[in-house]
Amino acid sequence: MRPPAPVLRPSRAALLGACLLAGLQLPAAALAARPSGAHSSTSTPAASTPAPSSPATSTSSSENPVGVVDSNTPPAGRDVSANAVIAIAAAVPQVRAVRARYPGSFGNAYLAGPFRWQVSFFTRDGEKEVSEVILAESGHSAHVLEHWSGFQIAWSMARGYPGAFGRHADALYVWLPLCVLFLLPFLDLRRPLALLHLDLLMLLALSVSLAFFNHGHIDTSVPLAYPPLVYLLGRMLVLAWRRPRVSEQRPLRLLIPAPWLALGVVFLMGFRIALNVTDGNVIDVGYAGVIGAKRIVTGGALYGGYPSDNEHGDTYGPVNYEAYVPFEQLFGWSGKWDDLPAAHAAAVVFDLLAAVLLFLLGRRVRGPSLGVALAYAWAAYPFTLFALNSDSNDALVAVLVLAALLAAAYETTVGRAARGVFSALAGLTKFAPLALAPLFATQGLRAQSRAGRVRSLALFCLAFAVTAAVVSIPALRHDSLHEIYERTIAYQANRGSPFSIWGLYGALSGLQQAVQIGAVALALALAILPRRPDLIGLGASCAAVIIAAQLGIDHWFYLYIPWFFPLTMLALLGRYADPRRPDAVVASAPARWPRPAAAASSGSPLP
Repeated sequence: MRPPAPVLRPSRAALLGACLLAGLQLPAAALAARPSGAHSSTSTPAASTPAPSSPATSTSSSENPVGVVDSNTPPAGRDVSANAVIAIAAAVPQVRAVRARYPGSFGNAYLAGPFRWQVSFFTRDGEKEVSEVILAESGHSAHVLEHWSGFQIAWSMARGYPGAFGRHADALYVWLPLCVLFLLPFLDLRRPLALLHLDLLMLLALSVSLAFFNHGHIDTSVPLAYPPLVYLLGRMLVLAWRRPRVSEQRPLRLLIPAPWLALGVVFLMGFRIALNVTDGNVIDVGYAGVIGAKRIVTGGALYGGYPSDNEHGDTYGPVNYEAYVPFEQLFGWSGKWDDLPAAHAAAVVFDLLAAVLLFLLGRRVRGPSLGVALAYAWAAYPFTLFALNSDSNDALVAVLVLAALLAAAYETTVGRAARGVFSALAGLTKFAPLALAPLFATQGLRAQSRAGRVRSLALFCLAFAVTAAVVSIPALRHDSLHEIYERTIAYQANRGSPFSIWGLYGALSGLQQAVQIGAVALALALAILPRRPDLIGLGASCAAVIIAAQLGIDHWFYLYIPWFFPLTMLALLGRYADPRRPDAVVASAPARWPRPAAAASSGSPLP
């Protein structure tokens, strides 16, 4: 009989697993509401006595999988014996099929909550769990509730438990109306085959992958995520390197006028906040932010020694935890994984800031019409609500990248310095945005003299370095760079994940390395080679680099879509002219480009 499994967290939720990224990216895993008897797990077999997949975090102690000695006598308080439930589980056709591939496999029974059993089947040597069955007692017998094999034994988040991420945010009655609201204003009924329609549909096509994920079909959901990502990467590269075209002098014609879209932004943001407050669930990412914030305030070590219910929550850059400090101070923290109002408040503020920055950026690029359209797109896009209602920190990444992009709109000393500051902040939140630093550093250099280029680069690098040093003080006060590296990048690099084609299929390491090298080469090429020099080109380039980095990582998840989504929308919509400023595109072009005549506006352009 094995010792008791780790204590599980009380009440409504359980961590579905630390889904960590290797290399450039950092994790997003999930705290999920789940049916009784199901649990989040990682495989931790003992060498001598096999153990079932140990819960990665917690639920009530009454639900701990507790080993039961094989016997025909029911344990105290039960009406079914361990041998009986093992026999019932072994009769499941899927279990028989799995065990046929592992001759000599055997089963152990465990109590998994009130009137719940777990039967785990192991290989002959006890080193690998090959099948897991959850049963419920029914009189003097038991019936099967769940059966899992393969990756779904160790990865509870692959089981499709309802509400695991964002609770009701991905319910069809919420998701599908949002898809319609997102697409509707940008439809051009006069040009039904417009490429913009396909671009927006590809952004929504990721919903198909999510639908299969929500039903536990990761063998289908994982490969379905890649075609939209590859398409969007190609589109961003085209927009990054293509010069503005004469057709871009046409204003963006929307089906819904900008004033109505502005009202839509207010309504949608109110709906999002209300849904978060009443229905959002804080996943491990938000919980980690609150833990780190508390440690900063109390002067504790930022890395190492995290609570057992979020043992690897210290895998982010220091800025992530510092961003949660104001919220932890305002709302406090009980010291355990409770409702975490500080994490809710942080997620809401990050979400609002993203919408505001998109408005400011669009207003700067093409005027208030584009600003309203971009803010509306953020508010209506279902994957941004998915991140908000999961109370993750992914909107913070978007906020800091957008702030750097907005700073790049100002070719002044302050603007260049701010660009370096926000680049450093974004990179030290989650590490993927570090790949954008060369882009921000070289933006606008071609229009300057040689001396001006040197000054601009020096200013950017100085601002970046000073910012990185300052925000690293809370971490370096207690931890060495080696310790921080081991707790973040090294830890992640040694973890696998079934949520990418690389982890799911396991035999594509050579191709994965080629994709990763290609992503690095792309980031450098976009920074060095001539590209569209305005903010549209910069936004498209940043989106391309982020998507390319995500294509090569071991773990990809839907919470990362908000990282590139606002940049993609800026590139797709910003290339159209503002009807109030028909020469806006030309005005942002370098002098060497020809100045076409402004196209006459007709129809019902956005006011």
